Amino acid sequence: MARTHRERISLREDMAALPFLLPFLAVFVVFIGYPLFYSLWISLHRTTIYSDFYDLFGTMDFVGLRNYADALTDPVFLWSVLLTFVYGALIILPGIVLSLTLALLLNRRRPGFGIMRSGFFLPNVFDIYVVGVIWLLIFNPKAGLITRVLEFVGATRLAELGVLNHPLLVLPAIALVMVLKNAGFGMILFLTSLNNISESIFEAAEVDGASWWQKLVHVTIPMLRPTILFLSIMGLVGALNAFAEIYALTDDTGGTSISVADQTLQSGRISGYHLYKVFSESMYGEAAAISFLLLTIAIGIAFLNFKVLSPKD
Repeated sequence: MARTHRERISLREDMAALPFLLPFLAVFVVFIGYPLFYSLWISLHRTTIYSDFYDLFGTMDFVGLRNYADALTDPVFLWSVLLTFVYGALIILPGIVLSLTLALLLNRRRPGFGIMRSGFFLPNVFDIYVVGVIWLLIFNPKAGLITRVLEFVGATRLAELGVLNHPLLVLPAIALVMVLKNAGFGMILFLTSLNNISESIFEAAEVDGASWWQKLVHVTIPMLRPTILFLSIMGLVGALNAFAEIYALTDDTGGTSISVADQTLQSGRISGYHLYKVFSESMYGEAAAISFLLLTIAIGIAFLNFKVLSPKD
């Protein structure tokens, strides 16, 4: 009887909360739920620019899972996924290391540190495309700052070619741009997390004779695992969705063409840019299928990150 009474009270409370949730549920269904299921529906059809998207059963040809199968056997898509993993490795770990380093250096209250924090965070405010255009000028093979540095150190051939025109350097160069742009955001998160760590923990470590390095490895970094996990997930999402930086820094070419296993591929065509090119060619069904494949990859890697980086009891 008591259990039934509690269940009735809980049900009444849930019903009372429902009117407050309805505005959010309405927005979710209209702007997220419906587009999600509609994209799934489109991914099962072959579409063209002439397809009528207001007639679900009209001009779209149902092909089942063929779009998924074609994507998984398409060397260009597989190449883009491989490049995405490379790009992710170039931005996630270096970005976390740089952000943590800046946070550790600027964690004390010293004159001028506030201005330095603001300066490091400022690039994160700018739009990615704007940052890309600025760095495109810096990498310019005719008059860019990087070109002058390469000429100064004697790398004249690379200076003439241009870093962004080198098939092996285009992704590291773009990754460098994004790491420097986003380091300020990670720095702020790490600073917040560092300020939430009790000083008594560090005092206890000092009493036990721990060195600065031991405190960093065995105390600070384990306490920062939630922040590291968050930045890892954000970096993964950024790598899978990367488009604007590729578009800007390669001038919408996807990088220099190279030959891989008798296939002509682009050295900077990562998955986000590849998805844009497929969509721009009006292959909407194929683009939707690719987006769900990338979502599956993101969920799988995120699950592994949670397993490895989640705080241990």
